[in-house]
Amino acid sequence: QVQLVESGGGLVQAGGSLRVSCAASGSSLSVNRMEWYRQAPGKQQELVASIARDGRRNYSDAVKGRFTVSWNNAKNTVYLEMNSLKPEDTAVYRCWAQVVTGLYGSTWTGWGQGTQVTVSS
Repeated sequence: QVQLVESGGGLVQAGGSLRVSCAASGSSLSVNRMEWYRQAPGKQQELVASIARDGRRNYSDAVKGRFTVSWNNAKNTVYLEMNSLKPEDTAVYRCWAQVVTGLYGSTWTGWGQGTQVTVSS
C-alpha cells in the first residue's frame, strides 16, 4: 500500500523560508509525477508546482521565482522549497503523486494528508 506523508509546514514571518516534504512509502515503488497544491481558507484549491520523472518542473505564476520543487529519487521524496514567503501563501499544502508500484508495475495515484503553512505579516 502506498502512502504519502508530508512534513515541514509551520509558522514563518513574511520574507522567510520553509521547506515542505512529501515522502512516498510502499514496496517497490517509483514516483512518476508529483504535484503540490494549496488551499487557503475560503478559497479553491490551486496547483502550485509539479515535477515529473523526466525533470520537467512547472510553477504557478503566484509562486514562480520564489518556490522550487525538487526530489530525492533514492528517498522517493519531493521537496517544495518556499522562499520570500508572503501572507497570501498561507494555506494547507498537499501533495499528489502518481506512483508505479509492486511486482507488476501498477499505477497508483493519491494524496498526502496536508501540512499547514502560515506566513505572518
